[in-house]
Amino acid sequence: MAIKFQYNKIALQKLRKDLRVRENALPTLQAKESALRIEVKDAKAEVKAAEAEFDAKRQELAGIRRLWPEFEADLLVVEDVKLDIRKIAGVKTPVFRDVLFSLRQFSLFSFPAWISEGLAVLKEAAKLQIKIEVARKKMEVLEYARKKTTQKVNLYEKVQIPEYQGAILKIKRFLEDEENLSKSSQKVLKERIALAEATA
Repeated sequence: MAIKFQYNKIALQKLRKDLRVRENALPTLQAKESALRIEVKDAKAEVKAAEAEFDAKRQELAGIRRLWPEFEADLLVVEDVKLDIRKIAGVKTPVFRDVLFSLRQFSLFSFPAWISEGLAVLKEAAKLQIKIEVARKKMEVLEYARKKTTQKVNLYEKVQIPEYQGAILKIKRFLEDEENLSKSSQKVLKERIALAEATA
């Protein structure tokens, strides 16, 4: 999208001001992009670590898999997930804090003996799964912000700043040509007046 402007001093001042704003904002945007790039890398590593921890826990529990059909699905329910919000380079990201579970009342006599230990294992597995989801969400938020910041940096760096510089140059040349033409016209007029006075 080309910049629309008029060939006058007011338009020149406005373009210079707009160019200054973009040139001043560009280093900040580049620093933000760089910080977000690092944070996205860290968030990806965090997701991988949480997934590895969950896989290790799942393999650890593979031996007792045959017992899980005895477990009632509504016995343990996730009631609330506690999150904190942390700003990273001006972007709000979720940070996992804790999970609250609600446990349905049950009789220890009517359930297998391993059920209380199974509940602890299930809580831990659910906590790990939620931790993975929060880490993924954080990574998505940071990646989206990084993409938007990269787009803005590219817009300023490769499109708008060169366009503003080109427009300023065109206006300057136009005004210089207009001034030179005016001076030449005045010079010719003076010569004609001097010539007319000399012949009169």
